Amino acid sequence: MNRRPLLIGAAIAAASMLALTGCASGDTSPGNDGDKTPAGADYGLVTDGTLTVCSEVPYVPFEMEGGDNGSGYTGFDIDLTYAIAQKLGLELSVQDVSFDGLQSGTTLIAGTCDMGASAMTITDERKANIDFSDPYYDSLQSLLTSTDSGIKSIDDLAGKNLGVQQGTTGESYAKENAKDATLVQYPGDAELWPALQAGQIDAILQDQPVNIEHEKADSDYKIVEEYNTEESYGFAFAKGEKDELRDAVNKALKELRDSGDYDTIYDTYFAAK
Repeated sequence: MNRRPLLIGAAIAAASMLALTGCASGDTSPGNDGDKTPAGADYGLVTDGTLTVCSEVPYVPFEMEGGDNGSGYTGFDIDLTYAIAQKLGLELSVQDVSFDGLQSGTTLIAGTCDMGASAMTITDERKANIDFSDPYYDSLQSLLTSTDSGIKSIDDLAGKNLGVQQGTTGESYAKENAKDATLVQYPGDAELWPALQAGQIDAILQDQPVNIEHEKADSDYKIVEEYNTEESYGFAFAKGEKDELRDAVNKALKELRDSGDYDTIYDTYFAAK
């Protein structure tokens, strides 16, 4: 019997099986550009392969310029979303936007980004327009003023100008508990802090970690009171439009907590020094 035709036939059959196996497996290796499925293709991303995050910058220590993750920004929120993006096999892009537009849901519905990460407290009011991830940070509110202001508590604000960030829970708390003060709204901390330093306002009521950064930066200012408002931050998503992405983010967040990587990021910004 002539074995050469049999060997050739076996080789052809093996090659055919490999080809069929390759098609069935949907090979997504970097070298296979033909049928490659981009990372995050099922998440309805603004840009394939990239997690686009909206945030109001600066809001130290949560959001600030710098870092080495390729987005141009860093901070607790940014570093955490970068770690989540890596878990999902995605690049990270950060868009600097107005917090008011973000917390109202309009920026998310417009499709500017895939999710919001901007030290945003989960509230029932916001849930009407936004889907939130699982909580990722617990925060307090606090009152920051100059050391020579004579202000020792929220009860000393009668007739004073109290700075707040528009659309925040700090503003809501001030409206309910500092009714004798004149509330002065600002777009963000980038305007609040210079206004306090310039004497345009007498105090700032906002998230505790941000006020701590100002207190550390300038000894002429101090936190005189803290308020436990039982707030938790969550990542924000367009209402009813990003369920798959939200589930994936929650899973990645849990994995980061379980592995200890969340604690490493947290300690970078909040561990006592």
